[in-house]
Amino acid sequence: MSQLSFFSAESTPPSVVDVGGLLAGTGQAVTAEAGARISVVVDDMWRAEAVAEMIDEAGVVVEVARSEEGRPLVRTGSAVELRPVVALWTRGAVKAVPAGWVPGSRQLRMWTIACGRSEADGTRFVLGLDPHAPETHGPLARCLMHAGIAPTLIGTRGAGPGLRISGRRRLARLAESVGEPPRHAVSGVSWPCV
Repeated sequence: MSQLSFFSAESTPPSVVDVGGLLAGTGQAVTAEAGARISVVVDDMWRAEAVAEMIDEAGVVVEVARSEEGRPLVRTGSAVELRPVVALWTRGAVKAVPAGWVPGSRQLRMWTIACGRSEADGTRFVLGLDPHAPETHGPLARCLMHAGIAPTLIGTRGAGPGLRISGRRRLARLAESVGEPPRHAVSGVSWPCV
């Protein structure tokens, strides 16, 4: 068993701002009179369950369902507590990175669970980006640098853009920040490892 870092997601108390980590990736947000809602479509049911567990820990009502394409979908209930989170992540009706945002460990964990993937036998790890919000890609790369993890922006013209993290030190920093893999995640395939 590994030792917990003081900066890992497991050592940080849950907060509603954690849910903003979904918006760094492929998550979407809507605001209504009653509050705001955040949702994300993921590739695997373990991802949906792990995201839902983190949202529940943050004190927000959550539901796991299926998208129209049959993929796992996680969405919060409409909550007043999410309004400030969504307001930070939008400019008008467009997704935008909050000024000066540096992802905390639980936000980074949420992002990793929702749309992280390994490449090249675990020697590189990619945090997925929203292909429908290309204006967020560069700012998110800079935000990750401020968190001590320098990425390379990849796939900006395709359907699978992402921030690639490579190098032992950078991967170690990411793995330390996001903590132990959720149940059913395959370390080195769907979770960063060193």
